[in-house]
Parts: sequence; C-alpha cells; structure tokens
Amino acid sequence: MTSTPANSRAGRKEWTAFAVLMLPLLLVSMDVSVLYFALPEISAELRPSSTQQLWIFDIYGFALAGLLITMGSLGDRIGRRKLLMLGATAFGVASVAAAYADSAEMLIAARALLGIGGATLMPSTMALSRNLFQDPKQRATAIGIWSGAMAGGVALGSVLSGVMLSHFWWGSVFLINTPVMALLLILVPILVPEFKDPAPGKFDLLGVPLSMGAVLPVIYGLKESAAHGFSGPRALWIAAGLLIGLVFVHRQRTHAHPMISPELFRRRGFGSSIGLNLMASFAMMGSALFTTQYLQSVLGKGPLEAALWSLLPSVMVGAAGPASAAIAQKVNRAYVIGGGFLVAAAGFGLLTLAGTDSLWLVLIAAGVLASGIVTVMSLVTDMAMGTAPAEKAGSASSLLETGQEFGGALGMALLGVVGNAVYRHDMSDKLPADLPSGLPAEALDAARETLGGAAAVADRLSGRAGDEMLGAAREAFTHGMQVAAVAGALVLVTAAALAAVALRHVRVEAPAAEEADGVEEAGADAEADVEPTAGPTDGPYGIGAEPGTASVEAQPEPVASR
Repeated sequence: MTSTPANSRAGRKEWTAFAVLMLPLLLVSMDVSVLYFALPEISAELRPSSTQQLWIFDIYGFALAGLLITMGSLGDRIGRRKLLMLGATAFGVASVAAAYADSAEMLIAARALLGIGGATLMPSTMALSRNLFQDPKQRATAIGIWSGAMAGGVALGSVLSGVMLSHFWWGSVFLINTPVMALLLILVPILVPEFKDPAPGKFDLLGVPLSMGAVLPVIYGLKESAAHGFSGPRALWIAAGLLIGLVFVHRQRTHAHPMISPELFRRRGFGSSIGLNLMASFAMMGSALFTTQYLQSVLGKGPLEAALWSLLPSVMVGAAGPASAAIAQKVNRAYVIGGGFLVAAAGFGLLTLAGTDSLWLVLIAAGVLASGIVTVMSLVTDMAMGTAPAEKAGSASSLLETGQEFGGALGMALLGVVGNAVYRHDMSDKLPADLPSGLPAEALDAARETLGGAAAVADRLSGRAGDEMLGAAREAFTHGMQVAAVAGALVLVTAAALAAVALRHVRVEAPAAEEADGVEEAGADAEADVEPTAGPTDGPYGIGAEPGTASVEAQPEPVASR
C-alpha cells in the first residue's frame, strides 16, 4: 500500500472539528424518532386531525429525503461550511417554532423547515468529514464513526424524548436543538475550514423539482404500502416517481451543468457503493419495523421501556464502524463488506428462532444485524467518498443518503408485506371460533389485518376469548417476523456475493495531500506547503477557494486502499 505523507495526516484540530460536526448529525438523526412519546401530549393540546397527525410525523422525513440531492449540489457550489451554518440556523429557528407551535398547521410547517435544515446538515457533515481527513486510514475511521453516530441517533432520540417528557412539556423535545445549533454556529467558523468546487458551473434550477419529483412519490408510495399494503394508487405513486427519475437522469447526462455529475458514476466502485448502501438500509429499516413492534406489541413493553431496551444493541453498533475500518486496512475491503452483510444475515437468522417471549434473543439478533449493517455502511460510504472527486463530495454524500432513504422505505414496504401476508394467513386460521356474536365484522377484519387491531379487539373481549385472540395475534406476528427475516437474510447473502465480486478490484483514490485549491483556514491564517504529486488522467481534485483565501494545489495519488 502506498503510504500517505505524514503532513497529510489529520491532527488534534481536525479531530476536534470532526467532533463538532457530529453534533448536528446526532440531532438530525434524533429528530426522526423524537416524537414517539410526545404525540399524546401534542394531540391533547393541538388536537390535530388524523391526517395532520400523520403529516406531523412524516413531513420531516419527506422534506429531508426530497432535498438531499439539491442541498448536496448546492454545498459544492457555495461552500459546505457555509451551507452547514445556514442549515444550522434554519434548524435552530425551526426548533423554536416547533417547540412553541400553537396549532397543528404551525407544527407541520416547523417540522418541514426542520427537514429542510436537516437536508443541508447531513451531506455537509459527511462532505466536510471527507475533506478534513486526507489519510485513507483516518478517513475510514472518521466515516465509521459518522455511520455509527447516524444509527445511534435514531435510537437515542426516542429515549431522550421520554426522559424530557417526564420532566418538561412536549415542546422541550425540540427546544434542546437550539443551544446545540448556537454552539455549532460559534465553533464551526473557528475549527472547520471551507471547501467548495472551484468551477461548479450554473446551478440547475429545473433539476431541483425533478429531483424532488423523482424521490418523494417513490418514498411516499413505499411508506404507504408498508403501512397499508400495496394497491393501485400506491403503485401509481411509485411509477410516477420512477418516470420522473428517468427524466432527471436524462437531464443530468445531457445538461451542461448537472446537479449530479455523470463523472461520479465513471469512478469505479462509486455506483456499486450506492447500491450496496441501499441494500444495507433495506435490511436495517426492514428489521427495525419488526423488532420495535415486537418489543411493544408482543412483549407488552411500554414505549419508554421499549426504547431503553432498544439501546442495548447500540452498544455493539458503536464499535462496528471503527473496527471494520481497522480490519479493512489489512483485508481487501470487498471481503470485509461481504462479511458485514453475512454478519447481518446471521442477525436475521437469529430472528427466525424467536418466539413470543424471546426478549434477549431478539435484542442480540438486532445487535448482530445492526453491527453488520454499520460495518457495510461505513466501508461503502468511505469507498464512495474516497473514489469521488473532492470537489463533488457534497453531491456524492447526498446520493449516498438519498439511496439510504430509498432503501429504508423499500425495506419497510417489502419485508412488511411479507410479514403482513403471513400474519393475515395465520389469523384467518387461528381466530377463536367462539367470539361473541355482537362483535362487529369490521373489528374482526382489523384483527386479521394487524397486531394492533387484534389487541384492540382483545380489549373488548373478556376472559378466555380475549386471551386467545391476543395470543393468536402475537404468534401470528412472530411467525410473520420469522418469514420476513428469512427473506431479509436471502437479500443480504446476495448482497455479500455482489460485494465480493463487484468491489474486489476497486482501489480508492486518495490524494497525497488534499489541502487543495481554495481551502479557507478556520480561525487562523495558517499556510500549508504541499508539493503536488502526479495524479490520474482525470485531473486534480481541486477544492474551490473564495477570493482572498489561502490556497495550495494538490494532485491525487492513487492509493491501494483495500
């Protein structure tokens, strides 16, 4: 392996800057789940309709997913640090607005603004992390930590929500964002240098609605299918998004200044990394759909208790990213990625053994599965970011994160359909024959459709009939989880084979010294004397400078990064 010069290795300043970048990442990921326990209080005070209640939950994720590509491209053009600070400001203001919302409409609007802010923060933190660490080993470690923080934030959000609500009013779950974002606005200009594309071209305004039109209908259709099953209208939503996606791809391939440069996909390993990251997210979100319901609806845990139990697998996840980065320095990363998929498949395998009282088995399975998936995500993210030109790091990170959103929605939809089909089949056979004749037919239909519906019917029954109903529903749900786990394991075994074949000859090109054209030193007028090294025929990985900033030029040196 070609060594990276010592002067390109990150020091204490870069690692401190990276720690600061983890703050907004944690908050963005926590906001996905922070409303889990706040909804009853919000419903009592704001009295949203059922439709408004759904949008209070979903608008954040939709705004986030729909704008990732736009914001990644924008960050490459105006500067990733600048976009990060704009996003932090928007996120902080939106948090205050959400905390003091006095109507459902205001809360929905604030959640939408939070999603817009989140869409700026996620690609900015990843792209800046890629720029801070020029040494491949350090970059891989940093991205491993980034992936673990992203996964851990979702689990932490629900627990923090429960703790805050036990002491304060529901708005406190949003208000905790504001001091963190204020701290970010102080520290980022001091610690984090600015990076941007030196020759970005004109911004593709038409690409913005096309990218949103490609992403949002597909994710909406998949989410609705996961919740209510596939149907004609939901299939039309998905088809419409795919059709607009084709138009968007055509524009990116033919436009003079595309939002997503086709050059990214000419880099060997980049497209494969996007696809494998999607498959990893498929497994992560698909499994979470079952394990969270299992803890609450099968084992009967309360929301806060279930959230606390769900933190245990995160202990394993925290070490997975950095450990996989260390292993990949000695073993071809294609095989480490394939091994991560197989570990995750083993987690699915453990889920197939679960019964209706298998708390520890399910927690261990979730931990094994999540550890394998974080291994995959951290390594394919590092591969994608390492092969992408530095000036396109924002666009590259936004593509990775958009693929994650697609994968998560697809996992919940497809594995959810498998589990629901098994549940409905079992419940058709297992419903007790001696139910009271006065029970409405729609109640029985609800019991056959979901475990929640069966629990509601069981509450209306007394004695043996209610116990039989709930017991049958829990067994049917667990059986559905087992079959879905088999399907998930097959997907992951396939992904392991694809990774081993598609990535085994991929080398990550890392610059010998990437303190490139136009890096604005933060907090001091530090100068870097870097001698350019020979690079590939594609040309330099320049990073744009604002007028008057210190600049040095560096060419990338291909590094055989396993």
